[in-house]
Amino acid sequence: MSSNLLDKFEQYLLNNLPQSKTFHPIFEEALQDMLKAGGKRFRPMLLLSVVEAYSELLVDNSMPVALAVEMLHTYSLIHDDLPAMDNANLRRGHPTLHKSFDEVTAILVGDALNTHSFNLIANAPLSNDIKIDLIKTLSSDGGIDGMIIGQAIDCYFENKKLELNNLEFLHIHKTARLIAGSLKMGAIISNLSINEQNKLYDFGIDIGLLFQIQDDIIDETCSEEEAGKTTANDSNKNSFVNLLGLDEAINNANTLATKCENTLKSFDENLSKQLNTILSKYLYRHNKGKNI
Repeated sequence: MSSNLLDKFEQYLLNNLPQSKTFHPIFEEALQDMLKAGGKRFRPMLLLSVVEAYSELLVDNSMPVALAVEMLHTYSLIHDDLPAMDNANLRRGHPTLHKSFDEVTAILVGDALNTHSFNLIANAPLSNDIKIDLIKTLSSDGGIDGMIIGQAIDCYFENKKLELNNLEFLHIHKTARLIAGSLKMGAIISNLSINEQNKLYDFGIDIGLLFQIQDDIIDETCSEEEAGKTTANDSNKNSFVNLLGLDEAINNANTLATKCENTLKSFDENLSKQLNTILSKYLYRHNKGKNI
């Protein structure tokens, strides 16, 4: 995957920002604010990279689906940052939405981006059978069986220490399932076999867990300026650093990075090359909180 695919997606996003043409003075601006604030575009790029590897002619038709994933992810960040949850002030190097506007607006924008993501998939130029499978995947991994129960457990068990298996359950659901689902959605569009879809999904779970452990390490070791978001904000949370300590969390991250590298090498050469462009920056090794 070249940077051209990311540039293409970014341009598509900017050309297809959600609109609300009413007399409300700020709602449309608020709808677009966190999407325009940037971000890694990690999940949509995973989806598009699978499509580019197997069905390059469907990349353009897949753009609305990739945007849907980014919108659903962005809604989750907006709600995660709310005073009732993480009460964060900074996201993507930008003030969080409830800080830029107000809490009611942030809640409603999150709701709007969530529902609009499924509208985008429903209207994508793909076959109806494919679109139904895409909606099933995104609604499961972004909903009750995925991100929502993960967030519910995260909030409910603040200040209550979880065992490692329950901590992994929390973060598999809150973070990893949407990453895994993004890869699977690319496989669905590309009409890959169920076995290939499942292999990509399982790989996504490992990548998502690695992503979360690294995020916990960043929260512990980086300033807000370095991270581009509120840090030192996990003291009451069930994080891998809080449970295992920094050194053991780093060991876990390094072991998982090696596992992910080995799985990546086992994929079809074209897919491996496409995904490695995105993932190489996450498959680094830590040494006492520093990348080596």
